Amino acid sequence: MSTEAASLPRAAAPPRPGVWAGLWEGHALPVVVVSLLIVALWYVGAVAMNADLQRSAFENAGQKTWTTAELVAGTLAQERPRLPAPHQVAEELWKTVVDTAPTSKRSLVYHAGITLSATVLGFLFGSVLGILLAVLIVHVRSLERSLMPWIVASQTIPIVALAPMIVIILNQLDVTGVVPKAAIAAYLSFFPVTVGMVKGLRSPDPLQLDLMRTYSASRLQTFLALRVPSSVPFLFASLKVGVAAALVGTVVAELTQSADGGFGARLLAGSYYGQTVQIWAALFAAALCACLLIAVVAFADRIVLRRMGYTR
Repeated sequence: MSTEAASLPRAAAPPRPGVWAGLWEGHALPVVVVSLLIVALWYVGAVAMNADLQRSAFENAGQKTWTTAELVAGTLAQERPRLPAPHQVAEELWKTVVDTAPTSKRSLVYHAGITLSATVLGFLFGSVLGILLAVLIVHVRSLERSLMPWIVASQTIPIVALAPMIVIILNQLDVTGVVPKAAIAAYLSFFPVTVGMVKGLRSPDPLQLDLMRTYSASRLQTFLALRVPSSVPFLFASLKVGVAAALVGTVVAELTQSADGGFGARLLAGSYYGQTVQIWAALFAAALCACLLIAVVAFADRIVLRRMGYTR
């Protein structure tokens, strides 16, 4: 390199964005934009769907004329709208979560505890069952052809039709309370765990399996040292799907056991009395609980992978 070239000033590197700026541009900004778009469309839909009801309300009150602003304001403040506005759902959530005592049956915290208890129990049982089935399918070739088709066929039955049957059968066996709901949650959660775990246990490369054979490793040693570590990412991915499916199964089961409470009972009561705001608030509360459960599974995923030597 010549002396003149070496003496030339180097171009300054572009400044790197801060941590919060990178997070905002990479993750938060798209989420915020999409959320605002959804809220805007929601408001437009609420005005369009509730406009006829509001015109009828004006006419019944003897008001012959009204402005567009009055019509829009009325559609967004109805007690029993066809489609509640976002601020109405938010107000109902605040009232039933913060302003109401958690022990009251009008509190969504009370119903969340009932739903989550059955969801977690059913998810644990379904996950254990799914893992055991996957281990059997991987190690017993005949089960893949005989058992796997039945596992897939079991998910073709509508859960809305199956849930009442399971509840009635278990009630006849004097099994009541949280167990019937947990059984339905386990029914929905074991399938993704089984499929994901089978894929994970078969994910090792054939060369890795040949290497274990050259070391004279037994099937148990190969399973513990190779197959299980390789299946961990697949397992946690399927657990996230399974825990969300378990919550759906619990809510469906609660529609047939409304006396026990839970989000399903809250939805059923809202549909009986035409309380659409209550229905939407219960739906959002259930969705938030599902997000919480998935976040717990994701947190466990990060901890396990870090202990195994993976970095994220």
